[in-house]
Amino acid sequence: MAKSFDFEKEPRQDKLSSLVAKEVRRVLAQLDEVIEAHTSTPAHMSAGNIAGTDLPSLTRKRAVHDDLTALASEFVHRLAAEAARDFSAGAREGVPLTVRTEGAHGSAVQKTRDQQSDCLGIQDWAGQVAGPTYLEKRFGIPRSTLHWWQRQNDVVALRKGARKHVFPLAQFIDGRPAPGIRQVLASISNPRLAWFWLIRPSPLLDGRVPIEMLRQDLAEEVVLAARDFSLT
Repeated sequence: MAKSFDFEKEPRQDKLSSLVAKEVRRVLAQLDEVIEAHTSTPAHMSAGNIAGTDLPSLTRKRAVHDDLTALASEFVHRLAAEAARDFSAGAREGVPLTVRTEGAHGSAVQKTRDQQSDCLGIQDWAGQVAGPTYLEKRFGIPRSTLHWWQRQNDVVALRKGARKHVFPLAQFIDGRPAPGIRQVLASISNPRLAWFWLIRPSPLLDGRVPIEMLRQDLAEEVVLAARDFSLT
């Protein structure tokens, strides 16, 4: 038995992205209300009490929230656009995206879908990435070492397809991962979100890019910023 998807009835990329972005804004609006309820100054507080309020802490929380708002919205928007583009590509190329309960054909179709989500799609938002074979030939990193780093969270590994992973090249310095990545992943456990945060200017770091700071051996500031970001 097979059930075929009718791509003509699927939402267009812009419509899908708009719906996802709208949902993100709704959730973030609720987060605004929660933060406002916890950080607003009660009317009965005197000037003396206000003076004792931890204003720097509130300012930092607001900066973290603003960072999270922009990051989450763009992150989900890009993922939605990438998914819609993959579906559209499959429709144009005539790939029979079917759901089968058994048989070799179902496995072949799944493999085709996995191949469509290859490095090119990831590089749209993550920058240059490569698999273990390239890293071994180009940088001399043995597969066993790379897998050990991955298990220890010393490198950011982005899933490609069902089981394979690719690794952003910007995280490597002289054939080794930049210091501090393990601590960042300890705070931001999702590899995609962690890397998305690492490659964008952060208000918590005065607009500097975290991964560039790690490459400059400024890991302590980045680790603290990642921890603040994760607490929001």
